[in-house]
Amino acid sequence: MDGDRVEIDGGIMEGGGQILRVSTALSCLLGLPLRVRRIRAGRSQPGLRPQHLSGLEMVRDLCDGKLNGGEIGSTEITFTPGKINGGTHIADTKTAGSVCLLMQVAMPCVLFAASPSELHLKGGTNAEMAPQIDYTVMVFKPIVEKFNFSFNCDIKRRGYYPQGGGEVVLQMSPVKELSPINLTERGTVTKIYGRAFVAGALPIKLAKDMSAAAVRCIRREIRDLYINIQPVREPDDQAVGTGSGIIIVAETSTGCLLAGSSLGKRGKNADKVGIEAAEMLLQNLKHGGTVDDSLQDQLIIFMALAKGVSRVKSGPITLHTQTAIHFAEQLTKAKFTVTKSEEENPSNDTYIIECQGMGLINPNL
Repeated sequence: MDGDRVEIDGGIMEGGGQILRVSTALSCLLGLPLRVRRIRAGRSQPGLRPQHLSGLEMVRDLCDGKLNGGEIGSTEITFTPGKINGGTHIADTKTAGSVCLLMQVAMPCVLFAASPSELHLKGGTNAEMAPQIDYTVMVFKPIVEKFNFSFNCDIKRRGYYPQGGGEVVLQMSPVKELSPINLTERGTVTKIYGRAFVAGALPIKLAKDMSAAAVRCIRREIRDLYINIQPVREPDDQAVGTGSGIIIVAETSTGCLLAGSSLGKRGKNADKVGIEAAEMLLQNLKHGGTVDDSLQDQLIIFMALAKGVSRVKSGPITLHTQTAIHFAEQLTKAKFTVTKSEEENPSNDTYIIECQGMGLINPNL
């Protein structure tokens, strides 16, 4: 078997956990045995961290696969996939490792399972260096469902750095195939809304301060829109630990959703958290694309699997997106092209990401 393994260098390009997520998911979907070397070679602590390992173990269990080298700190794994079954599965990082990153590796797999799946994902819901769960629900979900599938995401408990302890339950039914998407018309911004949250020992005043600072910052650029950022205190029985943060979403006339977000931490002024999120949103609105920086790379695997041509207009192409395209092309027969968008104001850094998808058919349905 070893002669037929696809060899992946986990140290190139983005050099982080994303290479592992994309290649493992595609290995599982396409039945390709995989070896990944130099895992996270680009990171200060190379090798598997708890959230990467729990993601790998969940995919292994989803498809009755075989995983070798699955230990914390391991820089090389081999993975041999089996049949994707569906059913109930649990992945627990036992840390504040992001549940959203667990979702990124598992979701494409369960779409092509033999039966509906229920995934219990445990860890951090609002973690650094990963999308917040609010982003997943408010932005990722409505857009990714345009590929013609739907999922239910129930936030049972929120968990914050350092101990995690959050739990999200994901329910999905399998599909026969994915439809391509066409997201090339931005339209105009019609509303801006969001939530500023505190949990645990923090007072609601912090959430109000984050919200107010964000609104003031956005007002300087966008004067005529009602901005509704709700300050929220998470109920004590639905949150573990102490945390705070904010997410702000801009919705457009064509149904595009772009966001900015930020997390609070000890010693960081609440106004600064609000302003960071507002500036990220304004930055994402400036380039004229239909997706923000965080969504750009998350759509790549679905574009590669879909049947037909998908087109997405984006701002500058992130290293995460370049990496996702590289490995999607290496493992699937999908073909991507990235071209500078011509119809925009030439000073805008806008691109069209086009993909001729491989048209994966679910063999189990």
